[in-house]
Amino acid sequence: MKSFVEKDEIYSMRIEDIGHNGEGIGRVEGFTVFVNGGVPRDEVKVKITLVKKNYAIGKIIKLEKPSPDRIVPICELANICGGCQMQHIDYPAQLRLKRNQVKANIERIGKIENVLIHETIGMKDPYHYRNKAQFPVGKEDEGAVIGFYEGKSHDIVDMETCHIQHEINDQIIKIIRDYINQYKIDTYDEKTGKGIIRHVLTKVGVHTGQIMVVIVTNGKNLPYKEELIGQLIDKVPHIKSIVQNINKKKGNRVLGQTCITLYGEDKIIDYIGNLKFNISPLSFFQVNPSQTKVLYEKALAYAGLTGEENVYDIYCGIGTISLFLAEKAKRVYGIEMVEAAIEDAKENANINDIHNVDFFAGAAEEVVPKLYKEGHKADVVVVDPPRKGCDEKVLETIVKMNPKRIVYVSCNTSTLARDLKYLDEQGYETVEVQPVDMFPHTMHCESICLLKKKE
Repeated sequence: MKSFVEKDEIYSMRIEDIGHNGEGIGRVEGFTVFVNGGVPRDEVKVKITLVKKNYAIGKIIKLEKPSPDRIVPICELANICGGCQMQHIDYPAQLRLKRNQVKANIERIGKIENVLIHETIGMKDPYHYRNKAQFPVGKEDEGAVIGFYEGKSHDIVDMETCHIQHEINDQIIKIIRDYINQYKIDTYDEKTGKGIIRHVLTKVGVHTGQIMVVIVTNGKNLPYKEELIGQLIDKVPHIKSIVQNINKKKGNRVLGQTCITLYGEDKIIDYIGNLKFNISPLSFFQVNPSQTKVLYEKALAYAGLTGEENVYDIYCGIGTISLFLAEKAKRVYGIEMVEAAIEDAKENANINDIHNVDFFAGAAEEVVPKLYKEGHKADVVVVDPPRKGCDEKVLETIVKMNPKRIVYVSCNTSTLARDLKYLDEQGYETVEVQPVDMFPHTMHCESICLLKKKE
């Protein structure tokens, strides 16, 4: 499409939609312009900062008529920090926008229409919901900086509080910042690969109150660690675990594979519903406990179990969905690539006294076909893949197993739509979709879909 805009020129436009990264979308004579901070129904003057073949990027220089959905963010750093993309949008409008995005991707990418897509299930209080936080650590002239990355960069936005994380993090981060400054601890530099402290990771058992603090270091050396441990124990109530994680590799991966418990236990405990789970430094556990319960109860309802079904839970993690399913299924087979997660899953089954579930470590595209060849068929299949979606071999095997129902849990509506299209072509109808807002004030949205074998 021919560009109708020029760099550094100013144009009036109306924001019509929102993009995958939270940017507003407007048009000049049909030519798409992405506008950071734009809200659908804003009327704005925009200065163009970049022009590409099919789109341009601009910044708001005058808000001529604000959208009725525009609000003042609760966080003064919301326009800088990359942790939130939607704090300037009224929460009910956020829920509508997320449903619209799910619907648009299923229709545009999946080529599937006339599907019942429910309204997004939101939270009564969409703040301080995260039970896990990862804070990059750096240093400037005035001392340590600990916070989150600025949007589309690795520049750290130093902060004293975060409105979507558990409140205890404010206290933990202050202690660690003071420790780094007092003892002049070197912080990690991504460019040189030198420095000691890279990240601080916190996990909170919301229902038990137990707290884990993980200090990620670029090697075994952690100077004055006893002083740090003492400060954390004295000032943070309910601290259960302090762990040093060693990550010597360059790049943006947060955690290494080696953990050293400096204080207390190497795990904390939390609940989802009536089920108890051990949470280790390396294990994945959903970050929004109240919405996780909503999501899993919907998965259980969609599975439609009577107690006679064999169920596959593919990409099972530490077995959270598997154990929910096991309470109503004849037998559950959980498959997960990360061996440490499978060990946690087995332990979680034991501590909940659940014995009708088997866990298998390995790539899903290898394990699922192998189990099928061995005669382990499925009446119901549940998949909860990473953002890249299901491997095609996994989908092929699911179709061969011919289950009555497929329950698809997704954190990426684009790959969800792609996989729904494949399953539709192979004889499975997408019956309904339920978006669940696991991450308020961000563009991320979980969706759970029920598919049934076509008549």
